[in-house]
Amino acid sequence: MIRAYQSLQYNWFPVGQQRKVPTYGRHEGAKLFGVLNYETGQVLYRDGERYDAHAFIQFLDSVLKAYPKGKIVMVLDNGKIHHAAQVQAYLQKNKRLQFIFLPNSPDLNLVEGLWKWLKSDVVHNVFYKKFYHIRINVPPS
Repeated sequence: MIRAYQSLQYNWFPVGQQRKVPTYGRHEGAKLFGVLNYETGQVLYRDGERYDAHAFIQFLDSVLKAYPKGKIVMVLDNGKIHHAAQVQAYLQKNKRLQFIFLPNSPDLNLVEGLWKWLKSDVVHNVFYKKFYHIRINVPPS
């Protein structure tokens, strides 16, 4: 989840010149779903306002469309939405998708490195007046 309010992280600044990051105090943001193709490095993502089973299923539809042939194995954490009854019913209808669940450890899931980079290099210690400005500041792949 990427929040529009400031994500402050440690950083260096000259003695006596503490860095100040403005804020407007609203808790807006976007929820991101993403997959990293371990073989090609290609990233497919979808952003939105919600982070629930319905939004996740919409993302899964995008994955199936992007990869129209063959079996798709997705490595996931144990988030509640990944185990939701609605998602399990979807998997029964879409047999090409298979989920493998990892323990909740960011070091084991490669896509977590992408989220870490996004936060550290694009979001931390920066004020964006509009949320879409975050998207503008993500360099193209």
